[in-house]
Amino acid sequence: MKRVVITGMGVISPIGNNINDFWKNIVSGKSGANEITKFDANKFKTQFACEVKDFNPEEYIDRREIKKYDLFTQYAIAASDQAIKDAKLHFDTMTDDEKADIGVIWASGNGGIATFEEQLNEFHLGDGTPHFNPYLIPKMIADIAAGVISIRHKLYGPNYATVSACASSNTAIANAFDTIRLGKAKIMIAGGSEAAITMASVGGFNAAHALSKNNENFKTASRPFDKNRDGFVVGEGGGALILEDLESAQKRGAKIYAEIVGSGMASDAYHLTGTSPDGHGAYLGMKKALEEAQIKTDEIDYINAHATSTNIGDLSEITAIKRLFENQPINVTATKSITGHLLGAAGAVESIISILSINNNTIPATINTKTLDEAISESIQIVLEKSLKKEVNYVMNNTFGFGGHTVTTIFKKFIN
Repeated sequence: MKRVVITGMGVISPIGNNINDFWKNIVSGKSGANEITKFDANKFKTQFACEVKDFNPEEYIDRREIKKYDLFTQYAIAASDQAIKDAKLHFDTMTDDEKADIGVIWASGNGGIATFEEQLNEFHLGDGTPHFNPYLIPKMIADIAAGVISIRHKLYGPNYATVSACASSNTAIANAFDTIRLGKAKIMIAGGSEAAITMASVGGFNAAHALSKNNENFKTASRPFDKNRDGFVVGEGGGALILEDLESAQKRGAKIYAEIVGSGMASDAYHLTGTSPDGHGAYLGMKKALEEAQIKTDEIDYINAHATSTNIGDLSEITAIKRLFENQPINVTATKSITGHLLGAAGAVESIISILSINNNTIPATINTKTLDEAISESIQIVLEKSLKKEVNYVMNNTFGFGGHTVTTIFKKFIN
């Protein structure tokens, strides 16, 4: 099997639209939450979210082209362009044969939900005559961001989307990892984007009792593992990674951020939206990732937890960690306390955090959590309020999605 490394990263997020700003705000624990500005939320139970700020698509896309793309695709273009530039990939100088070894796997849990919602509203406000935008379908479908990235750079390798709810972009990364390991491509652009702060999305999550309703204290509403947590804070944005065959990366003298050494997928097989209280799916996913990485639990320096700040979900994950790590001390952080929950983009954005933790020997803190749930044992060392400086060699990144999807990836400090 070929070794796979990370040679580029890009991000659009509620706390920064480039890697440097993003990491600075992660380490300082700056909340990305704000009152919703994308629509009038006064009648909604939840009136706040983690919106992307100061995003200008014209920095990445010709003004005449912007109308062709839903916001989730605009985020995908921006994040992937950043990652390509960071990796110093110059596609315009490559032959078609070389570009046949470069592919894209891009994820989104909701795709162009804003476009779909907007078009239906316009239809219902009219006289019933169907006048739909000719770009409706290509703006809406979840696979279109992968296609656009491929078309944009004339990349002829594997190209598709992954949809596994909030595990979607971690699935994309795991699939890209396997694609390169098996020799089916040399370079893969993998990640995910989401732009689901819409009336239907917020209203739907409210109806499912998934969102925090702490409108008076929205900056601190995302509080994973806190005994008083009351749901997640929805976010938006995108994260992109360049995964590359080690031989290819070394041949072109690329900067190597980290190595990806394992992934594990499983299913809770339990409930449409709820996580199994015993965390069996999470346990299996983490276990499989460790086995593939050929390492033991005591080699993991930190877990970037899926922990969204829901009552059952947080404890389900803790139960799985306790079972797998058998009371060995382990540092755990929930960075959704800072970014909010980016849904299908969460896995990619949190993979970037995991990789930057390795590069900076820093474990970010979980913010807003004041009183830990009594069910969390002493062996689970939740990093609270202040980032922790320590040697970080291996990071485990967990993501789980509605439908029972569980995906874990493991990143390692690169050693030649």
